[in-house]
Amino acid sequence: MSFRRVTKLMCGLAGGSALLVAMAESKGYLERPSHAESSKIWTALAVLQAAQPQSWSTGQDYSRTTWDNNWDRRDPLSLTNGKKRRNSKEITNDEPITELENNKPKATRHIFLIRHSQYNLNGTVDKERVLTPLGREQAEFTGQRLAALGLKYDVLIHSTMTRATETANIISKHLPDVDLVSCDLLREGAPIEPVPPISWKPDCVYHEDGARIEAAFRRYIHRADAKQTEDSYEIIVCHANVIRYFVCRALQFPPEGWLRLGLNNGSITWVTVRPSGRVGLRMMGDSGFMPPDKLTRT
Repeated sequence: MSFRRVTKLMCGLAGGSALLVAMAESKGYLERPSHAESSKIWTALAVLQAAQPQSWSTGQDYSRTTWDNNWDRRDPLSLTNGKKRRNSKEITNDEPITELENNKPKATRHIFLIRHSQYNLNGTVDKERVLTPLGREQAEFTGQRLAALGLKYDVLIHSTMTRATETANIISKHLPDVDLVSCDLLREGAPIEPVPPISWKPDCVYHEDGARIEAAFRRYIHRADAKQTEDSYEIIVCHANVIRYFVCRALQFPPEGWLRLGLNNGSITWVTVRPSGRVGLRMMGDSGFMPPDKLTRT
């Protein structure tokens, strides 16, 4: 079989690079190959290697990464083991099973991440960056859409920045029975240096904003507490960078890719966290409920 035919076969199989090496050894290419044969072998290997997805920043092969079931540090097994270690002298044979059952979540959390509406880009300080007339219209559409879903929302949390606060207040008119809560952790910022790199250099410092936004993720994106018996529906009104980072982190995608995602103003992103810790993205940046002439991204 010619080398070209071997290479074609290998490219059609999972783990082709390892198989290619094995075939090359059987043909004697790797014992004392000529210069021409070596070039053929390593050129084919380079092609196969380049086809594997990798993190730009770390070189890690994400095609082989497994799901971290304890990503939110709320896996019942890890909580039970911790109690076991602390109280090992007091545990009977039946207690570990009881502990595990008591720590198992039973409900699904539904989290609606809303990007604020269009705002005045000419403002030099936050209090001047108020919603535009179009931005207020967008918030009305978003509020109407959330109300039309007919869900029993538990809380409406919003960033303390002016544009997010105003958007939340307008949405709240359509959901009058839902508590309105503000949170500084949800303010806009740069969560992590994006990859591939860009020329944009934010005023904020990545390691400062990143720590705060990561803290917001840990506070709001996780599986339900074991004491929660019914599914919950929570709304968070914040900012594009925060939402994009949350989505990457929740799905266990490389977080450096956050800037590759786009969101319209007033759009809805719906994340679900199951009792098992599995995460689903029900919708990303949905704004189809707005007329086309009302759509903006800045």
